[in-house]
Amino acid sequence: MRRAVITRDTTETQIEVKLTLDGKGRYDIATGIRFFDHMLELFTRHGGFDLRLRATGDLDVDQHHTVEDVGISIGEAVSTALGNRRGINRAGYFVMPMDETLGVAAIDLSGRIHAVTDLRLKVKRVGDLEADLVHDFFDGFAQGARANVHVKVLYGRSAHHQIEALFKAFARALRFACSKDRQLARVLPSTKELL
Repeated sequence: MRRAVITRDTTETQIEVKLTLDGKGRYDIATGIRFFDHMLELFTRHGGFDLRLRATGDLDVDQHHTVEDVGISIGEAVSTALGNRRGINRAGYFVMPMDETLGVAAIDLSGRIHAVTDLRLKVKRVGDLEADLVHDFFDGFAQGARANVHVKVLYGRSAHHQIEALFKAFARALRFACSKDRQLARVLPSTKELL
């Protein structure tokens, strides 16, 4: 089983993550930001991962540290659970419709860190989440997982649907990137022989 337990303890956040890559989409998530919890539940279910996450952060300051550090922690858990990354597909993409919205995600578990988040939000908050922090989550994940992460909303009206489409597309792209390729079972998916 490809599993990881990550603990991140800073002066700003205390986070515990238990992740199983080859799961059944089960989740038990509490960050103190309910809309963010909902997006992580969607990520877990659509990725086929099992995730238990507890995050306590300085929400009296703002939500930034919590959202970014959760992204870092989940990314670290994915990286740890992948081990040496031999035999994985490494890259994946998905196009996700969400009613009037279309979101795209592409991921490369390359060992290189880069994130691009392209949203078309016209609001400051969605539910109780500060909307611009969606960028910080994906930046944090890319850092923790040592990955390239590109997420983009092609079009959409509802801010809720735009963020939801990205999290679902991201989950399904990551699911494929993490999946084992039987043909390349012992091969590291890089001509550099390093990820």
